Amino acid sequence: MITKALSKQLKALWNDESAQGSTEYILLLVVVVALVIAFKPKIMAALDGKMNDLKNGMDGIKPGEG
Repeated sequence: MITKALSKQLKALWNDESAQGSTEYILLLVVVVALVIAFKPKIMAALDGKMNDLKNGMDGIKPGEG
């Protein structure tokens, strides 16, 4: 009798997927953070290049032109 009830509870616990969604989000966040850390130098170089392009483009604009 006890083993049947325990078996039923274990089966219910095994089939419970209520925390699966949050676990997937945490794993996805870990992967994204790891990628950002791994590629930080390349990301920073690309951002620096784009910021310099923007600065140079803004320096070329003179007031009153249009």
